[in-house]
Amino acid sequence: MRSANLSQVWLSYKNRGDQKARDALITEYAYLVKITAGRVVTSLPPNVDRDDLVSAGVIGLIKAIDQFDTERQVKFETYAIALIRGAILEMLREEDWVPRSIRERVKALERAYVELESELGRPAEDDEVAKALELSLEDFHKLLSDTGRASLLSLDDVVLTSEGNERIHLVDVVYDESADTVAEVEINEMKNALSVGIDRLPERERLVIAVYYYEGLTFKEIGRILQVSESRVYQLHTQAVLRLRGYLQRDVAMFH
Repeated sequence: MRSANLSQVWLSYKNRGDQKARDALITEYAYLVKITAGRVVTSLPPNVDRDDLVSAGVIGLIKAIDQFDTERQVKFETYAIALIRGAILEMLREEDWVPRSIRERVKALERAYVELESELGRPAEDDEVAKALELSLEDFHKLLSDTGRASLLSLDDVVLTSEGNERIHLVDVVYDESADTVAEVEINEMKNALSVGIDRLPERERLVIAVYYYEGLTFKEIGRILQVSESRVYQLHTQAVLRLRGYLQRDVAMFH
């Protein structure tokens, strides 16, 4: 669909509530669901069907179309991918398919990053974390890759309240959709903490977060930019998310 026509379709839906225009938008952007579903999970466990991922993603797409504010200076594709990814991750969390051993591994990694940074006064290097975990550097890198692939570590799942039991999704933090005053204060705190946390990341991890979440590049594409393997990008992404989990849960607690 040409851009001028697409703008008219958006206007028809947003200004007049035209359901045919809404259906046309869903059809126009359906490709985002397939792309995002393929990026979120590269290998599925036996009990999860790829069609289930797509169904969840479609729900995210529809929510994005319904909530999108055409007056804002934000690309719809960027906004939609965040909601589609969030809907797929939510479905997978409800399935609870990540083994307890992997969840425990994530907690151990996260704890190591937080403790070492507190001790060193800077982000810990790979060899320092490996040593703290009593692993060789090779085994540590393998652990990062395996954990990132198996546990769906994602920024969409790290923005928590201080109690850790009520999630505020990344998309809410980035785009601030809430009109509720109390929620807005909480979201602004999260937004500030996220921004500070990203600034504290080592340079390459910061780049991975920027281009993956905000530019929509795949790990393979990021690998070409950084001139490293796709597996190494998985490792850098996992490290960045683990560090940010620690930053956010510690920093946001200070506001309460």
